[in-house]
Amino acid sequence: MKTKKLIFQLHKILGLATGIIVFIVAITGCCWAFRDEIESLYDDYKTVTPEETAIITVTKAKEIALTVFPENTVHGTLFKKKTDVVEVIFYDAEPEFYQSVFINPYSGKIIQVDNHTTGFFAFILKGHMRVWLPKEIGEQVVGASILIFVLIIISGFILWIPKKRKNLKQRLKFDWKKTTKWKRKNFDLHTVTGFYICSLALVIAFTGSIMSYNWLKYVVYKSTGGKKEVFFEIPKNIDSIAISNTTKPIDLLIPILQKESPNAEGFELHYPKDKEESIYVEVSNSKGLFYDSDFRFFDQNSLKEIESDAIYGKYKNTTIPDKILRMNYDIHIGAIGGITGKIIAFIISLLTATLPVTGILLWYGRKYKKKPVVKS
Repeated sequence: MKTKKLIFQLHKILGLATGIIVFIVAITGCCWAFRDEIESLYDDYKTVTPEETAIITVTKAKEIALTVFPENTVHGTLFKKKTDVVEVIFYDAEPEFYQSVFINPYSGKIIQVDNHTTGFFAFILKGHMRVWLPKEIGEQVVGASILIFVLIIISGFILWIPKKRKNLKQRLKFDWKKTTKWKRKNFDLHTVTGFYICSLALVIAFTGSIMSYNWLKYVVYKSTGGKKEVFFEIPKNIDSIAISNTTKPIDLLIPILQKESPNAEGFELHYPKDKEESIYVEVSNSKGLFYDSDFRFFDQNSLKEIESDAIYGKYKNTTIPDKILRMNYDIHIGAIGGITGKIIAFIISLLTATLPVTGILLWYGRKYKKKPVVKS
């Protein structure tokens, strides 16, 4: 009994300390769940009529986009299907700059410019990742709060377990009558709801923590038997002689990859930062999923492929521990289960957001009980 009282105190204190953060992260997670589906309703500008002419090269795409933002850094260029525009992505950390220039792949005409740091979903993402605080502070606050929330879920399950087996049914359903008071209803909302979502809420919280902390990512990977390097690194070139004197080798790469992987969803090419760095291309193999992407590296002179010793290489070369870590983000947002998985993630996030609310009401009701009126 003393142990359970101690766990109760821990559950209460941690819940009060992180409640508002957990609420914000959970409710913004709900809003984020169907971002791709919602944005697809108004992104007609991202498709074009295919033509028989050749598409623009990666060098030309960069040159065109730099006419819009000549002072900013090109993060990469995304080539997709014949009916899709080319997207040149700009990103700078300080000051934060994250925009995309969409270009017709046949004519080279600029179709639209999108600012990824403004709008509804940008607002939601900032709330989810840093509760709208400065990045350095907010990400630490969210990371610590969600890691603590993992402990809250575990302690909550221990507290949920009834002392007697005959009381188990009361913890599994809402057995409300007309005479049931709001305090009892609130208690049931907290405990019964908490029980049914605790396992999936734990998965979402834990996968979120893995993204927040590299040390946790390392622990998870190594504890599952992973043998490779966990960090992401772009290797150096291995050759110094260019394969072409008339065309830049980098401009030959995307057509080669498109022919090699005709069913791929897209090829995001990252330009080398200097003469020593290889070309990094992320090949998306499935729509809406990230775990089975191929991370490929090519010598910028000879276009010879350079194999990576890290988990971020070709998907066909991944082991089970590699797959577990690669799936982390897709599991976190529910995409691993398709639209059904996203619906489940939405519901779990929404119900998780109610737990801090009902928990605070429980604490308030116990702390500020109405004193009984003493009749004289």
